[in-house]
Amino acid sequence: MMIEVLKSKLHCVRVTEANLNYMGSVTIDEDLMDAANMIAGEKVHIVDNNNGERFETYIIKGERGSGKICLNGAAARKVQVGDIVIIMSYALMDFEEAKRFTPTVVFPDSATNRLVE
Repeated sequence: MMIEVLKSKLHCVRVTEANLNYMGSVTIDEDLMDAANMIAGEKVHIVDNNNGERFETYIIKGERGSGKICLNGAAARKVQVGDIVIIMSYALMDFEEAKRFTPTVVFPDSATNRLVE
């Protein structure tokens, strides 16, 4: 049996931009992507701690070191700049493998979206 489990999470990052006039997706600082073991094109689930919105989109690579978290296209209507969001990705795994799997969870500085040493 295959089950879907949490693979990666960026916990409490701040939305830096919302660009309605873009085709869609979320742009994430490449440093954050690397730390969370996420890749461009990966499907993510986003929850907004400020307004309760929950939605899915995919990742676009953002400028490394920028702290950028930009919701694009229709997703831009779900957030406000400054909102705190959680970005999660999931993976399908065999049930036994999932029992041993540990997800990557990253807690960046929520004011700057920079990695905390």
